[in-house]
Amino acid sequence: MIVRNLKDANASARRIVSPDGNWESTRLLLKDDGMGFSFHITTIYKDADFHLHYKKHLESVYCISGRGEVETLSDGVKYPIEPGTIYILDKNDDHMLRAFEEMQMACVFNPPLNGKEVHHEDGSYSLEAEAVVDE
Repeated sequence: MIVRNLKDANASARRIVSPDGNWESTRLLLKDDGMGFSFHITTIYKDADFHLHYKKHLESVYCISGRGEVETLSDGVKYPIEPGTIYILDKNDDHMLRAFEEMQMACVFNPPLNGKEVHHEDGSYSLEAEAVVDE
């Protein structure tokens, strides 16, 4: 059994802050845990507006708090995000994410992240990034 506490993880190497200043993510479950997916609590900062395109990962995102929108770039459709909303990037969807308020999100990635991923210029993650080492 694996048991972790968000408060403890926030004070460890599991908390990653984006270099662009749009988000921070605490990676509670990672590839090395052997579950076949990773699970993160991610905060999207207010007024963030950025491009994401996970070409090698599928992601499900559940909004815990805050408000914003996700826009699919293939068709320009905008979907409101509010507490209780889930959006699922089941086709490696190229999209924009906008936070009208600070948003807290629960995110699941398949394949799982290693832990140190931050977005490339094209909005994607590397498939084999550096792993987080627990202290």
